[in-house]
Amino acid sequence: MGITWHLSGYRSARHGARIEPVSIRTERTTTTTTTRRRGWLPLLVTGHGVDDLYQGSVAALVPYFVARYHWSYAAVSGLTLAATLISSAAQPAFGAATDRSPKPWLVPLGMGLAGIGIGVAGLSGSYLAIWFAVAASGLGVAAYHPESARLARIASAGSHVGMSWFSVGGNVGFALAPLLVAVVIGPLGLTGTPLLALPALACALVTAWALRGNGRGRVAVTARAGRGGTDDWRQFGLLTAGIVARSVVTFSLGTFLALSVMARLHASHAVGEAALFTLYAAGAAGTMLGGRLAHRMPRVRAMRIAAAASVPAVLAVAYLPGWAVFGAIAVAAIGLYVPFSLSVTLGQDYLPSRLGTASGVTLGLSMSLGGLAAPLLGLLADRTTLTAALAVLAGFAAILAIATALLREPAPAPLASTG
Repeated sequence: MGITWHLSGYRSARHGARIEPVSIRTERTTTTTTTRRRGWLPLLVTGHGVDDLYQGSVAALVPYFVARYHWSYAAVSGLTLAATLISSAAQPAFGAATDRSPKPWLVPLGMGLAGIGIGVAGLSGSYLAIWFAVAASGLGVAAYHPESARLARIASAGSHVGMSWFSVGGNVGFALAPLLVAVVIGPLGLTGTPLLALPALACALVTAWALRGNGRGRVAVTARAGRGGTDDWRQFGLLTAGIVARSVVTFSLGTFLALSVMARLHASHAVGEAALFTLYAAGAAGTMLGGRLAHRMPRVRAMRIAAAASVPAVLAVAYLPGWAVFGAIAVAAIGLYVPFSLSVTLGQDYLPSRLGTASGVTLGLSMSLGGLAAPLLGLLADRTTLTAALAVLAGFAAILAIATALLREPAPAPLASTG
C-alpha cells in the first residue's frame, strides 16, 4: 500500500512554543506505528550513507589531484575547505528553517546536489572550477543533514541504537568513498568523476518518490507544542566545542592520512586508500559501539571514555612506523567516532525546542568547521613535515576529552504518545 508522508505541523519555537518529540498519526494502515517507523529508518540510513559518500570522496580524490596537477599540501587542503566552508555556514540556517516548518524536499535535493558537485569536479583543469564544484557538493550536504536527522529521530522513536544506525550510515558512506574512488578513478582517471554521481541521483529519485507516495494512504508526522524541558545553551556550547575539536582531527586525517601512509610505507595509492578505508570502517564500528554503550551507561560517560582513549591513539597515528600504523588508525577512529551519534541526540536533548537547529549544528556546522583547519594544517606540513602536522591533532583530541569531561547528562524527556 502506498504511503504519503506529510511532514507537517512542526510548530515554530517563537513566542515560547516548544517542539516535543513527534507522534505519528495514521489514517489508513495495516501495520503498527512501530513497524512503520522501523520501515522508514532503513531509507534514511541508506540516504545518509550515500550523502556522506561525497564528503568522503573529497579526501579520496586528493591523491589523484596531487598526481595530476602537482598541487601543494595547502592547495589540496583548500578542496577540503571548499567542501566545508559553505556547508558550515548553511547547515544552521537549514536547521532553523526546518524548525519553522518541515522541508522534506531538502533530503533528496541535497543528496542530488552533493553527488553532482563531485561528479563534475574532475572535468576541469582549473583549480577555481574544481573548488566551486566541491563547494556545491558541500552545499548539498548542508541541505540534507538537518531534516534527515530530525526524521531519523522520529523514525527511531528516540532510540540511541536507532540513531546510531542513522549515524553509521554516514560512516559507511565515508568508508566506501575511497573504495569507490579507487575502482572508478583508478582505471579511468579524473574524467571518470561523473560516474561517482550515479549513486546520489539514483537514491535521490527513490527518496523523492518515497516522500511523495502515490496518495492512497497517509501517514502524517506532527509535532506538538508543549514538550517539557528548557534549552541548555551552556551545555550545548561545550558539546559543540568538543565536536569542533573532533572534527578538526577527523577531517584532517581524512585529508592527509593517505598521503602520510603512502610516504611512510613507500606505497601506492591503493595502500593510501586502504588507510582511509580503515579510518572510516573503524569509525563506523565505533559509532555502532557508541549506541550500544548508551544502553549500558550514560551517554556522557561513554563519550568521556572514548575521547580520553583517542588522545594517545591519534599521537600514535602520527609516529608509529611501518604497518603498525593501521592498528593505531583503527583505535583512534573508534575513540573519535563513539561520541558521533551520541552527540546528535545529546544536542537535541540540550535544545529540546530547536531540534532542527541542534541537528544542523551537531551534525553539520560544528563538524564542518573542522574542515576549515585543514588548510592551516597543510601550511604547517609544507613548512615542517606531515608527521609534525599530524602530531598537532593529538592536541585537538585532548580538547575533545576536556570538553566531554565537563558535560552532564540531560534529564530524559519522554516521547509524545502516538495515536
